[in-house]
Amino acid sequence: MSDTMDETVETMFIQHFQEESRPLAYYLKSMDGYKTVKKAFGMSQDDIIGEMKKSWLRGRGGASFPTGTKWGFIPKQSPKPKYLVCNADESEPGTFKDRDIMRYTPHLLIEGMVIGGFAIGAHVGYIYIRGEYAREAKLLDEAIDEAYEAGYLGKNILGSGFDFDLTVHRGAGAYICGEETALLNSLEGKRGEPRVKPPFPAQAGAFGGPTIVNNVETLASVPFIIKNGGDWYAKLGKLEKSGGTRLFCVSGHVKKPGVYEFASGSVTLRQIIYEHCHGILGDKKLKAVIPGGSSAPVLTADEIDVIADIEPMSKIGTMLGSAAIVVISEDYCIVKLLRRIAHFYAHESCGQCTPCREGTRWMWDIIERIEAGHGRDQDLQLLLDITENVGMKTLCALGDAAAGPVASFVKKFRADFEAHIRGGKCPNA
Repeated sequence: MSDTMDETVETMFIQHFQEESRPLAYYLKSMDGYKTVKKAFGMSQDDIIGEMKKSWLRGRGGASFPTGTKWGFIPKQSPKPKYLVCNADESEPGTFKDRDIMRYTPHLLIEGMVIGGFAIGAHVGYIYIRGEYAREAKLLDEAIDEAYEAGYLGKNILGSGFDFDLTVHRGAGAYICGEETALLNSLEGKRGEPRVKPPFPAQAGAFGGPTIVNNVETLASVPFIIKNGGDWYAKLGKLEKSGGTRLFCVSGHVKKPGVYEFASGSVTLRQIIYEHCHGILGDKKLKAVIPGGSSAPVLTADEIDVIADIEPMSKIGTMLGSAAIVVISEDYCIVKLLRRIAHFYAHESCGQCTPCREGTRWMWDIIERIEAGHGRDQDLQLLLDITENVGMKTLCALGDAAAGPVASFVKKFRADFEAHIRGGKCPNA
């Protein structure tokens, strides 16, 4: 059991992250595998969705939308097939929790998808996995083969009369395909770029049919909810409207990086960094924290006494996102870090929206110039002006993801940028 959890809270994931490629035998014996599917088959679709709503499970991919409410958007009757799609494209820099679920407990994800498919009336599911996760894709394929052989996938699962087929679909390494409609386009063999909404996927998603797209951690939480009840799961969380536990990815300049599990709303960023990750490498001072993956606005060292959850983060102008915490020590160049972030978003823009296509490249060019020692005094205001013309001006959230970090870094660490401009080089060089 993880030492990061309150003793009264059952860990759901971490205690099973021990050996790679847990086979079906382990899942059946140590995690009561596929027993919850049997329970779900004895429930109505409305009852399952009702338990999901009670649980206050919110999307673990970054959007944080209540999962039960999302499932409820699927029309009960549809002339077209319904689909359940798992977003395993985990491409947000700093995020690696879904990789561990797929690596260590793939059957937990599969069982969650069977239950989810039954709840929304979908008989076909896809796991869309990022191209770089070759090992995880192989492990998932092997686990799916085991599930078919044991009768947990395919026709008439466990004699229930319910059919569900599951396929792993590998992407080609495009960050934009983490956006659910771009993912669906790619799944259909089209160019991976976001769709105009509405219609939303719940009405017209994969191949034109009603579709639910959920993150890996979200779907892997489903068996625990149906097994123990939505109220049980909701009470694991310490804040209203935020149930269960969350997996946090901690990286950067900490002594003990890794994946940590906490009850939702139970810890502050300071506690995570100093109590659980044992502080900053070399016992240096903390300079900054990116709290939710590279798209989250940065926080200063004075802003980390905030509960690491959705609403508390929003109130101070940032976001929990994918719960990927990147820690930056006092002697690391902030301008260099932002240049890398800006380069990433410029490279990953699909180019469909002009503000994103032009703005991300323009921001990267300016920051690269500043970092190289050729910046101008007016560049900082220019960067802020560009963020105003990129954020909230695009079909998907990539524009926001690119603009948010730039605006927050420039505003909160302006002195670092000015030192580069006036000194013609990095002060730490």
